[in-house]
Amino acid sequence: MKIKYVFILLLLTFLIRSGPARCQVSSAEPKPASEPPKHTLNQILDNIEKNYAVPGFRADFLQKSTIKAIDITDRASGRIFVMRPNRMRWEYDEPDKQIIITNGNKLWIYRPEDNQVMLGNTPDIFGDGKGAGFLSDMKIIREKFLISLEKSENKFFYILKLLPKHESNDLSKIFLSISKSTFKVMQIITYNSYGDKTRIDLINTIFSREPDPSLFIFAAPEGVDVLTLDR
Repeated sequence: MKIKYVFILLLLTFLIRSGPARCQVSSAEPKPASEPPKHTLNQILDNIEKNYAVPGFRADFLQKSTIKAIDITDRASGRIFVMRPNRMRWEYDEPDKQIIITNGNKLWIYRPEDNQVMLGNTPDIFGDGKGAGFLSDMKIIREKFLISLEKSENKFFYILKLLPKHESNDLSKIFLSISKSTFKVMQIITYNSYGDKTRIDLINTIFSREPDPSLFIFAAPEGVDVLTLDR
């Protein structure tokens, strides 16, 4: 069974579309006693790439998504696991159990309550940095986006504005909140051309030297309905 891609974009809204305030950042990151030194844009990017040049990491996330056309806002939470390059696993606890896995080529979306798994191609959803795909390879930021350093009301965080070099309806701009003291990505705010928004706060990020490769492979349980995502 095939499902039109436009429907899939709505299904994945809770992952790849963004939320409201541009400079609201989770308070989970400890704030230093004094303001950290300022860095140039290239220094910030160098530090981010160095920070995430480990085999992988995991983090908890909080997500707020809005679909403008139908005026729906929802919240979600869970965990993300990342293994370089191009492998990600999003485990949703709220509002419904859901697992989204990519190994760089294939994409699995498993919804146990619906007894359903959907199969697709990773580039359609996470290609060119869409769906926060750059988290699995931070070099994508420089390769795929025009980057500027924005003014921030919070003196402990840098705000980077990312404009895709190749325009698409799925992605119009991204704002990243970067800790000045640790250079961790603390918040991702994504906009698309339809005015939809998704805000993802990353909390308790832990870098790993030995990610578990089995996290990024999915075998559909027996009896589960298998659907195919299609543009």
